[in-house]
Amino acid sequence: MIKEINKSLQPQIEQLLNHPLYNKINTPQQLQTFMEHHVFAVWDFMSLLTALQERLTKTTNPWLPVGNPETRYLINEIVLAEETDVNLYGKHQSHFEMYLDAMKASGANTQKAKDFLFQVSHGTDIFLIIATSKIPVSVKQFLKFTFEVISEAKPHKIAAAFTFGREGLIPGMFTSIIENIQEKFPEEDLKLFKYYFDRHIELDDDEHGPMAYEMVKQLCGDDEKKWEEVKETAVQSLESRIKLWDGIEEEVSEGVLV
Repeated sequence: MIKEINKSLQPQIEQLLNHPLYNKINTPQQLQTFMEHHVFAVWDFMSLLTALQERLTKTTNPWLPVGNPETRYLINEIVLAEETDVNLYGKHQSHFEMYLDAMKASGANTQKAKDFLFQVSHGTDIFLIIATSKIPVSVKQFLKFTFEVISEAKPHKIAAAFTFGREGLIPGMFTSIIENIQEKFPEEDLKLFKYYFDRHIELDDDEHGPMAYEMVKQLCGDDEKKWEEVKETAVQSLESRIKLWDGIEEEVSEGVLV
C-alpha cells in the first residue's frame, strides 16, 4: 500500500520537486522572504510530531504502557532527533530553533514567527490565532490544514500528513531547494541554513522516512478504510504544500517582503 500511495502521489511530488519557486530566489531579500514563510512549516511539522507522540505514547502521569511498543519506539526516536538534535556547533537544539538561527544569520525577520508563537504560548485557540495573525494567506491555509488533521485525533491520518507530506517528501524537495540556492549565493554566509537542510535530508532519507512509513503500516494494518483515509490525507497534504509554495513564489516575484 505504501508503494501504491507513493505512486499515486507522483504528479504532486513532481510538481513540488520542480516548482518554479526555486529558480526565482535570486536575491538575499527573496531568500529572506522564502524563510519568513517557510519557518511556519518548520514549526507546524513539530506540532504534527508531538500530536503523534501524544496519541501513540503516554505523556502524562501516572504512566501506563500504551499501544504498540514498536510504534512507541518509532515516534520517540523521531521526537528525540527533531527536538534535541545536534546543531552546527555541537549543541543540542530543535530543528525549529536551528531554523530561527539560520534566519537571523541570513538577515531574515523572525519577529512574525515569534509573535505567532507568543500567541500560541498563551493557550488561545490555534484556529483563531491563524485567522487573526498577520501572516500570508498561503501560510494560513497550510497551518489550517495541519491543525484540522491534528484536531481529528486520528493517529493514522496525522501519520499520513507527517509521512507523505513531510518525511517522505523532504529529502527530494529540500535537495532541490538547497542546490538552487547554493548556485546563486556562493558568497553568502548560509552555513546555518545549509546545515539545517542537510541535516533534515540526512535524517529523513536514512532514518526518519523509513520509520514513518513503518509507523503508517502499523497504524493501518489491514483496515482498508484507514488506508483510504491515509491516501486522501497524503494528497491533501501535498496540495497544501503546493499552495504554500505558490504563495511564496508570488511574494518573491513581486518583491514583497513578509
